[in-house]
Amino acid sequence: MLISRKALPRFLKILESGKIAIVIGARQVGKTTLVAEALKARNAVMLNFDIPFDVARFKAASVLPPIDGLKTLGNPEVLIIDEAQREPECARIVKGWYDSQLPVKFVLLGSSSLNLLSQATESLTGRNLKIQLPPFVLSESLAAESWMQPEYTMPIVEEHFAAQFRVALVRSMVFGGYPEVVVSDNKVELLRELAGDYLWKDILQAGLVKTPDLIRQLLTLLAHQAGSEVSTNELAQQLGIARATVDRYLDLLEETFVLFRLPAYSTNPRKEIAKSKKIFFWDTGIRNAILNAFDPTENRSDIGKLFENYLIAEIAKRNLLAENPVELYFWRNRDRAEVDLIVKQGDQLQPFEIKWGKKTGRHSTAFLNAYGVPVKTLTSMKPSEWVDFR
Repeated sequence: MLISRKALPRFLKILESGKIAIVIGARQVGKTTLVAEALKARNAVMLNFDIPFDVARFKAASVLPPIDGLKTLGNPEVLIIDEAQREPECARIVKGWYDSQLPVKFVLLGSSSLNLLSQATESLTGRNLKIQLPPFVLSESLAAESWMQPEYTMPIVEEHFAAQFRVALVRSMVFGGYPEVVVSDNKVELLRELAGDYLWKDILQAGLVKTPDLIRQLLTLLAHQAGSEVSTNELAQQLGIARATVDRYLDLLEETFVLFRLPAYSTNPRKEIAKSKKIFFWDTGIRNAILNAFDPTENRSDIGKLFENYLIAEIAKRNLLAENPVELYFWRNRDRAEVDLIVKQGDQLQPFEIKWGKKTGRHSTAFLNAYGVPVKTLTSMKPSEWVDFR
């Protein structure tokens, strides 16, 4: 089942800009499928650097004059290089071909930013535009539902298909948004494979982690604390390693698109938390696989925290694909009044509290008093306020 991606128009725009298109994202997130859909009517050739034969073809072509080298690759209209981070010389060679001004477009795909982005920064400055492809956003996952139709808007779904949506939302929270997982009948098995060593294969192959078990132990601790402020000192003590090592591992897990960190918003460090960060999983299915927590019902003891991670990741994923991305934060003052999510666009602030059930209680007035902006509540009961079908 082919589900059209929200990233498709932006990818096509980058391709037609004349720049080298760089698409990064976790393994199995759908980068190759996105590019194949976009280029199905074009004369495109794909090399996969996980395949030694394709690497050898690329290297053989690179020693020839650009026009002759590209002829040996089939003289494509578009040359796609998958897992481009595997070949250290890739960016330099593509730069030479690009600068030759031949009528060919270049697309580089990478499952890790560890090497690809540093190469691109050094060799392809001013020549590339990047897009990070996340797992499915909710509207993409809903396209796999039998009851869903392309013409439905969220108000229609909310009014006529509320029960079906509720089931689909919980399923999406539990199993996440990896495309193959969404359409599979074997979701648990696939997630266990992904949450084994597969997603951090780049870290292990690069030899950046001496003890793979430490990554697994760290991820288990983080999965339990997803959506919370995380102390690297405490993590280091629990793992019996140096704090600097924990910081490096967190950076690696961000660079391989497993985690992201939400910084604290503050204009008054004396009264507000300024340096803390919360950790979230890009995909809650991966988080649940690490914990072996696949209960697909609303009775889960962690349903509130799971929804918070899911919704903040949903907004962060849409932000990756936006033409004009916003800044995302959380907020807490030293009296422990807290706002789950701050969306900052220019000088404008939008504060949100996130609740699984119906709105209960009253908001703290601390943020309103500090910034003059009332806090809104986003709930699973009113999805039209946060689901975006555009």
